[in-house]
Amino acid sequence: MRLSSLLVCAWLIIGAVAAGQRDYFAHVSNNCADFGTIALTVLAGPLNYTGLNPKVTSCELPQPSP
Repeated sequence: MRLSSLLVCAWLIIGAVAAGQRDYFAHVSNNCADFGTIALTVLAGPLNYTGLNPKVTSCELPQPSP
């Protein structure tokens, strides 16, 4: 249990480092596509260093009913 938790934490930390190296945290806007790209990059973890470059190009948030 501890080893798997450690591996998951290391995976997410490596993904956060990759997002930081791509300057995703420096230019965050209130666009859900930007937040999606950051989340996908963090979740991809070390795969970012094998050439994976996840991006969310568009998204639509649900609107409240009138």
